[in-house]
Amino acid sequence: MVLSVTSTEAREGPVTAGFWALTLGSIGVVFGDIGTSPLYAFREAVAGAAQGQPITRVIVLGVLSLILWALFIVVTAKYVLLLLRADNNGEGGTLSLMALGQRAIGRRSWPLLVLGVIGASMFIGDSMITPAISVLSAVEGLKLATPALEHYVVPLTVFILVVLFSVQSSGTARVASAFGPVMIVWFSTLAAMGLVHISDDPSVLAAINPWYGIQFLLSHGTVGMVTLGAVFLAVTGGEALYADLGHFGRKPIQAGWLYFVLPSLLINYFGQGALVLSHPAAIENSFYRMVPEILLLPLVVLATLATVIASQAVITGAYSLTRQAVQLGLLPRFEVRYTSETHAGQIYLPRVNTLLLTGVLLLVLLFRTSSGLASAYGIAVSTTMVADGIMGFVVIWKLWNWRAATAAALIIPFVVVDTTFFSANLLKLFEGAWVPLLFGLTMAITIWTWRRGTAILIAKTRRTEVPLRELITSLEKRPPHIVKGTAVFLTSDPNFVPTALLHNLKHNKVLHEHNVILTIETAQTPRVDPVDRVRMETISDKFATVRLRFGFMESPNVPKALVIARKLGWQFDIMATSFFVSRRSLKPSAQSGMPQWQDHLFIALSRSANDATDYFQIPTGRVVEVGTQVTI
Repeated sequence: MVLSVTSTEAREGPVTAGFWALTLGSIGVVFGDIGTSPLYAFREAVAGAAQGQPITRVIVLGVLSLILWALFIVVTAKYVLLLLRADNNGEGGTLSLMALGQRAIGRRSWPLLVLGVIGASMFIGDSMITPAISVLSAVEGLKLATPALEHYVVPLTVFILVVLFSVQSSGTARVASAFGPVMIVWFSTLAAMGLVHISDDPSVLAAINPWYGIQFLLSHGTVGMVTLGAVFLAVTGGEALYADLGHFGRKPIQAGWLYFVLPSLLINYFGQGALVLSHPAAIENSFYRMVPEILLLPLVVLATLATVIASQAVITGAYSLTRQAVQLGLLPRFEVRYTSETHAGQIYLPRVNTLLLTGVLLLVLLFRTSSGLASAYGIAVSTTMVADGIMGFVVIWKLWNWRAATAAALIIPFVVVDTTFFSANLLKLFEGAWVPLLFGLTMAITIWTWRRGTAILIAKTRRTEVPLRELITSLEKRPPHIVKGTAVFLTSDPNFVPTALLHNLKHNKVLHEHNVILTIETAQTPRVDPVDRVRMETISDKFATVRLRFGFMESPNVPKALVIARKLGWQFDIMATSFFVSRRSLKPSAQSGMPQWQDHLFIALSRSANDATDYFQIPTGRVVEVGTQVTI
């Protein structure tokens, strides 16, 4: 007999916020990365195009035209107007798009998995580079205010970053409320600075014509491609629009971008262009040269706040992405701490935080300037964008039921543009672009090893397992000593006897009066309706199986989910229940199916995994661990 909850009492309706409140929140969180690009994007693109030669009108208008149309095509058309509609039960991001594509196909797809892994790996690489380049570029304004402070730029940047990562454990709830107003002031300041300087040379508005950008690329050859890599800095952060879909919704993000953020960015870029046309020497730091000296320090402070907010957004995004990867079985379990009693999405992962801080500090100390880091930036984001485009084609074709030719006609231009930007950034491989590629490769090997090792371990364990129904039949013929209470045995496959149950019978020679074989599954959706959370099947008078389903954006809470089982007739009492968990000690084997180095990596990953009882939020006082040794 199979039972599931059907009562509408189990449904939990989401709390909706006002449209404008969500729009304000999106401006404060979603656009932080792309909103701080004016600090360095135009400067790096023009300097790269000039190659030390005098700056010409062709260069300025060409770069401005490329920035304008990159923002229109890559961010506005692809992400804001198209991919924001490809939501996985309201959630967005690379892994959500991967899950959506696999659901559309109806099976697990290795090409989609590879694209999802690549995109996710590069997003986490971006989470290291964004704080480093953003805070560095903001603090560099001190050199203009007081040249004597130049030697303090790197130490001050390191201090700000250490403080930023140190406060992550306390949560972002308090400071998040200030993000929106601060970024409103930031974007308003960008627009005001641009409006003041467009009058320096109003002819700069001619860059709206795409021909200036096309002509620049055609006439500058390799230099044009290198410049295109710097132009891409203006759209980094565009993928965050999609990743944060679940937090704010499609329409608030679209409104914030189209009516406020995009105009502010364009006005500022045109203002920088007009300033450089009238005063070419200003290209040294075209952003900070837009204000008089008396306003320089206040602008540095505001820019630093904006870059800290941009960094905060990608850090929390890395936490969320890592949790999704764990739920989808791509990584071992990480410790997750909740920093808010009311918002489940506000989480803190200590190990991920430490790894990010280490990577960010190494980048700052290695490159030391935002110009140096600019070479490393872009390749990570452009790779993610290419992956998103290809997966987007699958979703549009299979899930939206478009004809393949129509879907291809829509998505191929975006993929071509993204691939062009990727190729342009690849030209900077030996100047720093190798850093995110190396990190992405490391992440991909880690994920591949974890999935491969897990599959081998499951297959090896399966060969020695006993079918559950066979054991029940045997126990009915020769019952062991029965003790009171309920025993819950965690297992990945309810059709076979959990190792902990076999060892309990072998060593303790007892059986509880109620035994539950518990399986926890991760759905291909961000969240699972409480109505579909629990499925219970009674096998005999002493045995039952329970399946708990959680979305890949949810954190499994077993005791809370089992309370729902009371509606199925199970009188669940945590104080009368013992949870039996198998703890496996892995040893390398000569015939594991993996190279020896991969064996050792998988074993190290397994040992680093967070304890199952903590991850599933089971009270430690109700857990019995049974140790086993397994060779792999």
